[in-house]
Amino acid sequence: MTARPLGVAVFASGSGTNFQALLGHQAAHELWRIRVLVMNRDAGARERAEAAGVPVRIVATKDRSDEEIARETLEVLEEHGVDVVLLSGYLRLLPAEVVSRYAGRILNIHPALLPAFGGKGMYGRRVHEAVVASDATESGATVHFVTEAYDEGDVLAQWRVPVLPDDTAESLAARVLRIEHQLYPRVVDHLCMALLAGRSAERMDDVWIEEPPPQRPAAGETSHQTTDNIEEEA
Repeated sequence: MTARPLGVAVFASGSGTNFQALLGHQAAHELWRIRVLVMNRDAGARERAEAAGVPVRIVATKDRSDEEIARETLEVLEEHGVDVVLLSGYLRLLPAEVVSRYAGRILNIHPALLPAFGGKGMYGRRVHEAVVASDATESGATVHFVTEAYDEGDVLAQWRVPVLPDDTAESLAARVLRIEHQLYPRVVDHLCMALLAGRSAERMDDVWIEEPPPQRPAAGETSHQTTDNIEEEA
């Protein structure tokens, strides 16, 4: 069985509100610990990391080859003893070598119900504008495994919220963001418990909510409490 707590790296490109939710959640148990924040450019998430005493490493991606990015990224992950990678508003594809090395241990959260409203260029406000402009009656958040393509990995969990007749992109974004901050840490718990037990993580039950339901402790665990609307770099 793998030793606990598992080492986690969070990748971010923006203000890092989901990163903050992960920071707040990890204190409740010993399943996992954030060892490093990896960024491809300086942004607000850095301040959150520094306030929490989490090391920050910037791995620049602009005008660099995938080979260079992969080499530096893997060096950072190995240096900090990382077992699991969490993307949190990170707007670049991870190099194939990184995805391969951490296959089944990289998660991303997306502010819609994949496979709808996903793919290259679909992030932040753009997603919510597209949902509001459609005839969708529900939206939500999806946590999925990361592959070499945008938003195409297997879904691990989804929480759903209604799209109201008078919704704007802003009002829908706020509703979805509230559940992102609850959903992502719980899914990280779910994955890490599976990894620690030496098994694959099964898809969690879909939930339709307006407010997050109380968390049910898994077997052997005690109960605990628990958008980035940024522009892609040129």
